[in-house]
Order: sequence, then structure tokens, then C-alpha cells
Amino acid sequence: MGMSLGPSGRHYANINMTPMIDVLLVLIIIFMVITPTTSRGLHAMLPEQASGPAAATPSDDIVVTVNGDDTVDINEETVALADLAGRLQRIYVDHPGHPLFVRGRKDLEFEQVAHVIDIARGVGLNRIALMTN
Repeated sequence: MGMSLGPSGRHYANINMTPMIDVLLVLIIIFMVITPTTSRGLHAMLPEQASGPAAATPSDDIVVTVNGDDTVDINEETVALADLAGRLQRIYVDHPGHPLFVRGRKDLEFEQVAHVIDIARGVGLNRIALMTN
């Protein structure tokens, strides 16, 4: 706060704005630095909902349905989860370019579905798609 003498010799108070502007600029910079950026997830293409009746999957597609009780269904054939890797290797000898479709029951945790995806990736399958219920 500065004081100066006026023309009549009286003192009057005057606020120096320079330190206040410096403090405001520092606060603006701090808020700009700590402001969180928008997070980005993985790019995923979601399947569109079929408008008509549910179409049956073609016979050459391989669909693995995760049951949750340490079993999976490969095209309606029940297989133990421990035998899944060997079974997928035997299937994909005949179908090397086909994608694997993975579907889980509605009451399952995604961790169980992710475990099946990990097994499929361990076998060497790179084309894995998730199916909706």
C-alpha cells in the first residue's frame, strides 16, 4: 500500500496492483497445471443391436460361451476350462483365419471372460471378438 501526498498536502491511500496481478497469474498457472485432462480409453467398435429376430450364428464361426463354473461351451459342446487351450489348438488347425467369438453369461464377472481371452491369446489367436447377449 503506497501513500502519496496530494496537491493540498493531504495523505491518501493507494493500492499497488502489481503484486496482486502477479499472485493471480501464479494461481491461474497452478490451476492450469493441476486440472486433470480427459482420459482416453481403448478404441472399440461395438456391435449394433439386431433389429429383427436373433440370427443364428453361422456353422463355421467358433463361439466360446463362458459358463462360470470352470467350464465353457464351444459351439454347444461343454469343455472344462483346463482343457480349453488344447481344444482351441485342435480346432484352429482346420480354421486358422477365423475369429474366435467369446460370450459370457450375464451374471459373470468380466474377470472370468478375460481369463478365457487370455487362454485364447496364449494359444496364438489374435482375432478375438466379444459377443453381446
